Parts: sequence; C-alpha cells; structure tokens
Amino acid sequence: MNASSGKWGDLPARVGSAAVMALVGILAVWLGGAWFFALVALVGGGMVWELTRMMAPDRPALHIPMGALAGFAIYIATLLPGQAVLPVLIAPAIVGATQLSKDRMIYAAYVAALMLACFGLIVLRDVRGIQWILWLVLVVIATDVAGYFVGRVVGGPKFWPKVSPKKTWSGTIGGWVVAALVGAYFGGPMLVMMSVLTAFASQMGDAAESAIKRRTGIKDSSNLIPGHGGLLDRFDGMMGAALLVLIFGVVVGLPAGH
Repeated sequence: MNASSGKWGDLPARVGSAAVMALVGILAVWLGGAWFFALVALVGGGMVWELTRMMAPDRPALHIPMGALAGFAIYIATLLPGQAVLPVLIAPAIVGATQLSKDRMIYAAYVAALMLACFGLIVLRDVRGIQWILWLVLVVIATDVAGYFVGRVVGGPKFWPKVSPKKTWSGTIGGWVVAALVGAYFGGPMLVMMSVLTAFASQMGDAAESAIKRRTGIKDSSNLIPGHGGLLDRFDGMMGAALLVLIFGVVVGLPAGH
C-alpha cells in the first residue's frame, strides 16, 4: 500500500489541477483574440518570474519586475508591426541577464526561448486557428501522460539520469508513439512525423528546465499548481513544443491537416 502510494500518490492532485488548467485553457482558446493573448502573456510572465527566482535568489527585488516585463512584452508584441516583434520579445532576456551575477547566457537563452514560444502559441491560434492549437496541446499532453504511465508501469533504463532522473526510455518512446497517433488523427504522414518531433521537443523542454533546477538546487520552480509545482514545471514541455512549431512554420511551413 505504501509503495503504491509512493508511485501514484501525486496523481489526484495532478488530475485536479490539470482539469482546472484545461477548463481555463479551453475557454481562452475558444474565445481567442485578447483573451488568449492575455492568458499566454500571464503564463509567460509567470514563468519568467519563476526562472528569475531560481537563478537570482539574491535579487528578490528583480523577480516580480522581470515577470511583469515579460508578460507585457508578450502581450504588446501582438499589437506591433512584424519588424518590431523580435526586439520586443528579446528585450526581457537582455534586461534580466544584465542584472544577474552568474549564468547570464543560460538565463538570456532560456528567457528568449520562452518569449518566442509564447508568441508562437499566439501566432498559431491567431493565424492557423483552434484546430492547430488543439493538435499541439494534445501532442504535449499525450506525450506527458504516456511518459508518466508507461514509465511507471514498464520502467527500465533511464533516458537522461544526470538531468532528469525519473524519465525512462520506455516512457520517452511511449510518448512518441502516442504523439504519432495524435498526428495520424489530425493529418497525414507529414503531420505524424511532425507530431513525433514535437513530442521530442516537448521532452527536451522538460529536460532543459530539469537541468536548470538541478543547477540551482531547486526541486520545483514554485508551488503555484498543486501536484505539478510551478508554471515552468507544467508548461516547460509546451514551451519546447511551441518553439519547434514556430521555427518549423517559419523555415519550411506547417504540413496540411484536416
């Protein structure tokens, strides 16, 4: 009984929190426009706030201003002409990095990636529509859920023990398989392939945050979400996936769906 509780003990809190986040997310995606922009900006600002707390614990006065700056930059970027978007999105990364006493490049790179990923979500919803956001969210959720259950049931060798000691190869591959099924539902072979790549990017987003947590000696980015930790703990995979989709869309274009 104790072993079972240890293995699945966080499941009720995870499910409850996920249900609330899903309801809020679905409503914002459905409404679109300023509502969705505001939600993404709020989450993005919260993630930068968490990252700043982790990487600059000696600068508490910097935490909230950096989160607010990031959230404002994400939202205001939706109102600007194309040539002004990138400088505005990158600005919080540069501003924050200049205030840190160490790991400035890591902070700047991670914040820049978060900002671009958040803007990528906005573009995906605004330009490609609800269906594409639904595909992305389902790929990330399927990857996470499959990894969680397959990894605990099957177990086996660790995927990257130095960075994310709980992740197994069985869970990682299980995530790819389920992501491919999501891609098959939404489109043809190209979308299946992209779904697997997006699943991998989601897993790398999770690994990147895990690496920062290990470097800073912090277990959770915050305690905002019961069962999940902080916003970064929950949306790190989504950020990795959204960043890949943004790059893919800009460089070669997104494949057709149905």
